[in-house]
Amino acid sequence: EVQLQASGGGLVQAGGSLRLSCVTSGLTLDNYAIGWFRQAPGKEREGIACISGDGSPFYVDSVKGRFTISIDNAKNTVYLQMNSLKPEDTAVYYCAAESYPAPYLTAYFSGKRDSANGDMDFWGKGTLVTVSS
Repeated sequence: EVQLQASGGGLVQAGGSLRLSCVTSGLTLDNYAIGWFRQAPGKEREGIACISGDGSPFYVDSVKGRFTISIDNAKNTVYLQMNSLKPEDTAVYYCAAESYPAPYLTAYFSGKRDSANGDMDFWGKGTLVTVSS
């Protein structure tokens, strides 16, 4: 059974940092791209970062330069280091997996699709991040 478990959310002041973890089981990370998504209150879920098995990262403009996605294959875990957090980063954060060649994540992060929400193979439960001003 494939499982993805996101954790690490919490309450932080603007300008602060958090590190989210996505622990995976039942799949081989080499065969999947892992994406981080978030859903703010009243908004649609959006992809913000993804990483392939070879470690190549991709980001949307709103988090580029502040967030860093990384992978630890030995721990079957993907991390999202979030620095310089802003109140508009407040959201429930999710991780998701798409099997290679990961066409939907590739298209989304190359700007060819507006969304990858409905196209992931597996989703984890979310973790809430609240950034106070």
